[in-house]
Amino acid sequence: MNTDHLALLTDLYELSMMQGYFKTGNHDTVVFDAFYRANPDNGGYAICAGLAQIIEYIQQLHFDRSDISYLKSLGIFKDDFLSYLENFRFSGDIYAIPEGTVIFPREPLVKVIAPIMEAQLIETAILNILNHQSLIATKAARVCYAAQGDSVMEFGLRRAQGPDAGVYGARAAVIGGCCGTSNVLCGKLFNVPVKGTHAHSWIMSFPDEYTAFKTYAESYPSACILLVDTYDTLKSGIPNAIRVFQEMRSSGIPLTSYGIRMDSGDLAYLSKKARKMLDEAGFEDAVISASNDLDEYLIENLKAQGAAITSWGVGTNLITSKNCPAFGGVYKLAAIQNQQGEFVPKIKLSENTEKITNPGNKTIYRIYEKSSGKIKADLICLEGETFDCSKDLCIFDPLETWKSTTLKGSTYHMRRLPVQVFSQGQCIYHSPSVMEIQKYCEQEKSTLWNETKRFANPSKVYVDLSDHLFEMKRNILRNFSKANIIQ
Repeated sequence: MNTDHLALLTDLYELSMMQGYFKTGNHDTVVFDAFYRANPDNGGYAICAGLAQIIEYIQQLHFDRSDISYLKSLGIFKDDFLSYLENFRFSGDIYAIPEGTVIFPREPLVKVIAPIMEAQLIETAILNILNHQSLIATKAARVCYAAQGDSVMEFGLRRAQGPDAGVYGARAAVIGGCCGTSNVLCGKLFNVPVKGTHAHSWIMSFPDEYTAFKTYAESYPSACILLVDTYDTLKSGIPNAIRVFQEMRSSGIPLTSYGIRMDSGDLAYLSKKARKMLDEAGFEDAVISASNDLDEYLIENLKAQGAAITSWGVGTNLITSKNCPAFGGVYKLAAIQNQQGEFVPKIKLSENTEKITNPGNKTIYRIYEKSSGKIKADLICLEGETFDCSKDLCIFDPLETWKSTTLKGSTYHMRRLPVQVFSQGQCIYHSPSVMEIQKYCEQEKSTLWNETKRFANPSKVYVDLSDHLFEMKRNILRNFSKANIIQ
């Protein structure tokens, strides 16, 4: 997590290519795009996260003496190249989609415009940061959607793949919609709410369950959530919790934030029984919290069964995105600047159609339906293209071109998504706080159609190409085919 010392957080071949560029005197300014090809969990959308750490990484990027010494020890880097690295600083421009934004496949989340050696070096770290945090933010958004407005707390630190994944994963989960985290370091670093109750060991360390509950309530009267499943949820845990709540009320202690938590058993059945018992005892506003290997699918299923749970603690399946543990972002060369200052488009070809890249120096516009405020489509276009929303706009799927629609003039509006983050190596963007990003993310999610949010066969949001970009791509492909015909 020490951003002061991440220069070697890269794959060896990035440095090998850098030395090759250095040796041949290649200082071309290039465009690289970081994007992904498929939504996690076969979902309808993803949430962008990780930009703040990317900014920190770029700002602190340098090689210290120990880095240079280690690279020299490998025996593959020349002294003149290592001397260049000693004075390395990023000097390019970076554009990015802000954290918390709803995103879709194939659109550039981060665009780097820089000398080729600089752009090449930062590939691995950008993908490492962007892939992980966007994955967890997306998972959190799905879990929170399943909870239907109930609070969801992230508490997966002990199951995360190391400290970095635990801390930055918790940050991403809060961006995606979680009300807080159990991760105290995350709370300190990013000023997000930290929450928690107690473990079964607390109950077991006392002579009996009632004494454990009573002692906890005396210590935390304004945050008294009691874990009721250590011995027997219905016959022991809930009755003892009710007894403690009654004593608190009789003593004049305000019951402001109180209730029970269950971590095992049939949560649908037990929660309904618990609700009945609490209500009959006069504690209608008591929280019923649940944990136990929850994810969006189980929460959705428990909701369908009428579970009386009002607060959810989600750990392992959220912090690891267990069903889909990788985001799959890639970083591809899109253009090289010529001597006239123009960007010459570059393309990667593949027998897999979805792996053919979109060439050129591009940006993205989001198209909204005016009447509903919902997203109609995203449009990838070349930098400098302009659009008149008072005129009809025909958009089409760039892969299945027969799928098209015409938006009538004045029925839609457009918003440019990327913002400039770095200019000539200097950061010109101020990252909002995590809670501000969370609020923005909630607004973003509200622009999705419910059909896109569902887990089974979600409705697709199309990411289309502008006419100019589509024609340029088609011409490049056609010319390449002609040039490679065997005579």
